[in-house]
Amino acid sequence: MPPEAIFDFSKLDFNTLVADKETIRKSNLQRHEMEHLDGVVYIDSEAHIFVGYKDVRADEFWVRGHMPGFPILPAVLMCEAAAQMCSYYIERVGLNSGDFVGFFGLDNARFRSMVKPGDRLVMVAKPVKLHRRQTIFNVQGFVGDTMAFHCDVIGVPLKMNLGESVKS
Repeated sequence: MPPEAIFDFSKLDFNTLVADKETIRKSNLQRHEMEHLDGVVYIDSEAHIFVGYKDVRADEFWVRGHMPGFPILPAVLMCEAAAQMCSYYIERVGLNSGDFVGFFGLDNARFRSMVKPGDRLVMVAKPVKLHRRQTIFNVQGFVGDTMAFHCDVIGVPLKMNLGESVKS
């Protein structure tokens, strides 16, 4: 049985963005085929709840080989999209004490439904832990009303010098 939804995003206007791809690029370092966050549509800085999405395209690098003739978005890319959304949020609200936020772990991951080209994967997140040395966000991903996955994304601040963790 899937967990209860974190937030009812059904009334959000997905045509009005808090952050488009260019705005996201100012915070996130991923480029080209590794960009998996297309937009952020809602941020509640007091409750630390935020909503973003990935539009799954038929021309993405994984489509040809995962699974030939029946492409489904790899679970690891769902997690990467969730981590990129959390990273954007951490930067946006000034919680990062490093040069960027690294995706350092994943807990309690469950994949409940397939995500295919043409789908919009909507992700909703809320914090489990907010600290300058580590953040943990509970993330749920949906296609329409169906929960496709849920997990806890762990992020830590990193410095550009050899990827060492920020100490202090």
